[in-house]
Amino acid sequence: MISSDFHHARPALPAPSAEELAHSERLRALICADIRAHGSIPFWHYMELALYAPGLGYYSAGKTKFGASGDFVTAPELGDLYARSMARAVSNVLRAATDSSFLEVGGGSGKFAAAALAEWEQLGCLPRQYRILDRSAELRERQRASIAARVPHLLHRVQWLDTPPEQGWRGVLFANEVIDALPAHRFVMRDGEVREIHVALDDQDRFCLVEREADTMLIAATRHVAGDLDAAIADGYRSEILPQLPYWIDAICGTVEAGLVVFVDYGYPRHEYYHPDRRDGTLSCHYHHRAHDDALLWPGLQDITAWVDFTALAEAGTHARWPLAGFTSQAQFLLATGLLDLVQVEQLSLDDIGRYALAQEVKRLTLPGEMGERFKVMCFARGIDAVPPAFTAYDQSRRL
Repeated sequence: MISSDFHHARPALPAPSAEELAHSERLRALICADIRAHGSIPFWHYMELALYAPGLGYYSAGKTKFGASGDFVTAPELGDLYARSMARAVSNVLRAATDSSFLEVGGGSGKFAAAALAEWEQLGCLPRQYRILDRSAELRERQRASIAARVPHLLHRVQWLDTPPEQGWRGVLFANEVIDALPAHRFVMRDGEVREIHVALDDQDRFCLVEREADTMLIAATRHVAGDLDAAIADGYRSEILPQLPYWIDAICGTVEAGLVVFVDYGYPRHEYYHPDRRDGTLSCHYHHRAHDDALLWPGLQDITAWVDFTALAEAGTHARWPLAGFTSQAQFLLATGLLDLVQVEQLSLDDIGRYALAQEVKRLTLPGEMGERFKVMCFARGIDAVPPAFTAYDQSRRL
């Protein structure tokens, strides 16, 4: 059944170049072939292909993604303050173990790694190895270039991984804006039953959204969420869910024997995520710094994300035998790391223009209308003497 509820007016966006459109058409042809071979495909599978299809997906191909010339800006792209603050927050954990490693899941442009390594060198607590788990060849090259430009003498400590480490290790696992890019299942409630949203082709060979019978895993995950809410999920309510999240957490954290696991992302606790007023979920797309909700537009040329249910993340972490150590907003976390003291020292060596740029960076990172409250920091800890205070100073775990 094709539901007319799903059709949205396409936003006014900058037109892609002919080369970009040709690239998107190659990915579209791949997705169409999948649909013709198997019938409609679940939205999560469409999202997986749109983002990660080898050589064609948004994160797998060569399109610039981060920064002013890309589609969105992450905290490490704003400057060094975020990476330096995080590096300081986990420094004692790295210092406590002579063989400590730091694993960054999804290395972005490499600016976080470069700034963090420089900070740890100054603090005298460099990890034995800095690992980046990232399958994108294009992003790996950008990461390598960023690190080589900033700390070339530390490049030998960096290792790129296609899969999580197979041997046990100790240290810190860190993921900034990774969970939001996991392929999300989309569901809709119809007459008290869960229906899964699929992507199909209409009679003019265009992508369209349709409803199909949900599988057992999706039904179980949705019922688990519904059981946590104050009221039943209303008829026609659409949203996203990650039934695979516990398995993904198991996979990336399975060999971490002791240390910290830190996630930073935008999202809500479950009661806010599935609030009755949020009837169309949290799915959003980013193209040239413009946000919109047409995920079927130009596959391979735009980012597709869903906000994070932090209650689900807490459940997945504890299920993987990682006790929850702290949950707070990005602003509160950064302030607890001593961000303002860091800024005060940094200002001494800057001119007026530099001080203004630094102030703007602080605002983007901490103001409620910017990243400060929308982004949350969740930390799990195991086998260490003490959890760094920055993760616990303003703990909001009761909201989960």
